[in-house]
Amino acid sequence: MAKGFNRPPGGKQQGMMAQLQKMQQQLAEAQERLAEERVTATSGGGAVKVTMTGDQKCTAVEIDPELLQDIDAEMLQDLVLSAVNLALDQSRELAAERLGPLTGGGLPFS
Repeated sequence: MAKGFNRPPGGKQQGMMAQLQKMQQQLAEAQERLAEERVTATSGGGAVKVTMTGDQKCTAVEIDPELLQDIDAEMLQDLVLSAVNLALDQSRELAAERLGPLTGGGLPFS
């Protein structure tokens, strides 16, 4: 008789599919939780604050009103840009930490 002739159809493949579906569900749940987590980065000694979610959505930009009295537009732009980039880095680190075990280290949305 040929090898595997009496095996039930799809036994190993069904198990792999079930495992894949479970991993997809875990990844989706982790992404949902990540979207609710926040990181905050500052620049200018805390005069500019940027808050971002774990899935890289900016939710707040705060500028200390006192900063606006003594600053020019170019410097303010640089401070905002710096805080946004720091928040993005923190958000990516958070995502890598939370999703890394599920994605083998890669991010599904980067």
